[in-house]
Amino acid sequence: MREKLGFFLCVWLLLCGSCFGRFVVEKNSLKVTSPESVKGVYECAIGNFGVPQYGGTLVGTVVYPKANQKACKAFDEVDISFKSKSGGLPTFLLADRGDCYFTMKAWNAQNGGAAAILVSDDKDEPLITMDSPEEENADADYLQKINIPSALISKSLGDSIKKALSNGEMVNINLDWTEALPHPDDRVEYEFWTNSNDECGPKCDSQIEFVRNFKGAAQILEQKGYTQFTPHYITWYCPEAFILSKQCKSQCINHGRYCAPDPEQDFSRGYDGKDVVVQNLRQACFFKVANESGKPWLWWDYVTDFAIRCPMKDKKYTKECADQVIQSLGVDLKKVDKCIGDPEADMENPVLKTEQDAQIGKGPRGDVTILPTLVVNNRQYRGKMDKGPVLKAICAGFEETTEPAICLSEDIETNECLENNGGCWQDKAANLTACRDTFRGRVCECPVVHGVKFVGDGYTHCEAASGFLRCEINNGGCWKKSQDGRTFSACVEDHSQGCKCPPGFKGDGVNSCEDVDECKERTACQCSECKCKNTWGSYECSCGSGLLYMREHDTCIRKDANTEVGWSFVWMIILGLAAAGFAGYAIYKYRIRRYMDSEIRAIMAQYMPLDNQGDIPVHHASRGDI
Repeated sequence: MREKLGFFLCVWLLLCGSCFGRFVVEKNSLKVTSPESVKGVYECAIGNFGVPQYGGTLVGTVVYPKANQKACKAFDEVDISFKSKSGGLPTFLLADRGDCYFTMKAWNAQNGGAAAILVSDDKDEPLITMDSPEEENADADYLQKINIPSALISKSLGDSIKKALSNGEMVNINLDWTEALPHPDDRVEYEFWTNSNDECGPKCDSQIEFVRNFKGAAQILEQKGYTQFTPHYITWYCPEAFILSKQCKSQCINHGRYCAPDPEQDFSRGYDGKDVVVQNLRQACFFKVANESGKPWLWWDYVTDFAIRCPMKDKKYTKECADQVIQSLGVDLKKVDKCIGDPEADMENPVLKTEQDAQIGKGPRGDVTILPTLVVNNRQYRGKMDKGPVLKAICAGFEETTEPAICLSEDIETNECLENNGGCWQDKAANLTACRDTFRGRVCECPVVHGVKFVGDGYTHCEAASGFLRCEINNGGCWKKSQDGRTFSACVEDHSQGCKCPPGFKGDGVNSCEDVDECKERTACQCSECKCKNTWGSYECSCGSGLLYMREHDTCIRKDANTEVGWSFVWMIILGLAAAGFAGYAIYKYRIRRYMDSEIRAIMAQYMPLDNQGDIPVHHASRGDI
């Protein structure tokens, strides 16, 4: 009897170990814009299914059906449609709580053409999070097909909306998710609470599918430094009184400290809960080692490959299979094994102890009790675990104008700059605009083009400030005109000089520059022989026959005189150079000859007397010298 009681108590603790924790209801803003009797801003709880429009808004008009008010039946059965007509506002279905699952209400509303569903609580109480069913209906395939946002509203707000509708008044509502997630800076920190178990039905299948589809985007964001990602795994402990029971031994490691439910919920077959805990620990350790080596994004490859190569159904959910995957990714297997430690030891595992501590909510984040769970900037994500909705939530976590390009793609957000230029300044001729699209909307900021900063309020005007290539962008806002094959501009690179008409023109330099008639104003060609002809932006000056105009001196000279003088001067230079060369050569030859003569005389003197030498005396020896 004690063994059986221990089994049920252990399973209850495993499944509901955090039931008494602090669960935070994630909310978004609901603004009623009309009628006056209901007008105001209210809170609503985001449903944990469907697709909340994180970072965006949705405007619609409310409909409360006369039949099927709890939305537990398909609306085509009662011949009701909520599809909005062309040019009309989207329809928000107001439904009453009760009689069926929240997900069924949303599914019927979506099939009926509603753009969102508002569920009115049936009693006055704090708002709760509408979740997917955990019973056998969790296998229903429609759960992953719900694409409309959902929100639970208070009973008092629901009653006020119903009263206004019954009086024939139109109720317009703006659902606003722009502040549903914090966005403090240019990097998003997010956690993914998951499980290596692949035998829990559609939930496990959809979780594996999400990891496979989201892997590419997650790795790019991580590699480029836009995000900081951390995977987590939920475990529970076995009550000390039942640590030695058969059930706790099969579901726990480290002497009952870390446990997981049996994968198939059948203790007589397949893998045990402790197998799941060990594989969860291995995935956590793989991330730890990969992160220490500077490649945390390899976790996505490991989890994806493990799910494909080592599934439970093929009896490959083993250490040997996992080790092969680890080695194929180039991660140090010895470090992973050292991190895992001994699952049989009666001591704490530092990695799993950290995971258990992380389950407890801190600050605005509540306890993690649902798998899978995504936490973005310390707030739990609500909605379908699918690539598109999750990417929207992550993009909503970036500070305005810092989001990566993937967040501004057409399938993620609407470009507000495409309609009326977002109400910002633009110069259509130069193809310039101050509208800058962001994930949550748009900002009006004067642009920077080719290194040139434009200044202004961004709404009514922007003008080029000083900077390189200022005149190449919209000509710096100055006058510019082409005529007769010539182009003149009033733009000056130095912004302090503003716009200044070029020489040959006069005007303000911004709106106009008029040609100056230099001939009429006698500012050129003033010599008596000069003839002046005005041109656009300049003038032409000529002289009579036989004369040549010199513009720098504003005078006329004779062509032939100039030529004679020119050639005489050239010949004088040539003759002078020739004379200098001849004189230099003569001097050179004279010096060489003198040098050679002196050398020859010195050599000859050593071998024979020369004419100018005297006779050499001859000495004779006497007898007395002997």
